Amino acid sequence: MNSKTILITGCSSGIGYSVATELKKRGHNVIATARKPDDVARLTQEGFTALQLDLADSQSIQQAVNRVIELTDGHCDALFNNGAFGQPGAVEDLTRDVLRYQFETNLFGTHELTNLLIPLMRKQGHGRIIYNSSILGLVAMRYRGAYNASKFALEGLADTLRLELSGTNIHISLIEPGPILSKFRENSYALYKKNIEPTHSFHKDAYEAMETRLQKEGAAVAFTLPAKAVVDKVIHALEAKQPKMRYYVTIPTYLFAVLKRILPMSWLDALLRKV
Repeated sequence: MNSKTILITGCSSGIGYSVATELKKRGHNVIATARKPDDVARLTQEGFTALQLDLADSQSIQQAVNRVIELTDGHCDALFNNGAFGQPGAVEDLTRDVLRYQFETNLFGTHELTNLLIPLMRKQGHGRIIYNSSILGLVAMRYRGAYNASKFALEGLADTLRLELSGTNIHISLIEPGPILSKFRENSYALYKKNIEPTHSFHKDAYEAMETRLQKEGAAVAFTLPAKAVVDKVIHALEAKQPKMRYYVTIPTYLFAVLKRILPMSWLDALLRKV
């Protein structure tokens, strides 16, 4: 196996950290990024080449890419677009600014970073661009509208990019996890408290149940897997001669991918309302 240089976003914890750690163990040159300077310092202490990168900040993205070019002499084999967050809340309770911020990180920042690295990959004649999407890029679930929309949009961009890069030896892969153990719910709860006012919302009762779920320790739903389940898919997308276009992770993702194809929309909606 040849060592590859891979840039990974969102490495402070969870999937990004697990992927960075395992790829480093496998001998790859991992450039791990995180939004907070304290996390960058911790990653550096752990032996990573770590950079600060805030996907909601265009200047931060450009500075990180310039640093990657300096560190690698303009060579980057792969990008794992992992950094993202989930803003909970009913669609009618999402302000324009809150929805915009969700897209700044999950879509616009990821898009800008990808576009800055594509010329390097074209010049070197190969590359792997791996997007960490979600089951919620396949089907929509209630009170996750901002996140649903960002992941649906991400998948649309990734699918289009794959068609446009055909014949370039730059491969595009989407990874679609269902429930994974991470700090995702903890971070989502903080955003819910910051940006959603439940007191006068029509969805007040639903929010009470959602708060309980977001604060639950450990797995909140059945079929939750550790981050290692995603790591295995990233390894294949990075190292396989012919990476897959899509990688499903967890039983719910496989299930809903099938149900979306075979069920009438009204039946699928009825099922999703119960989830």
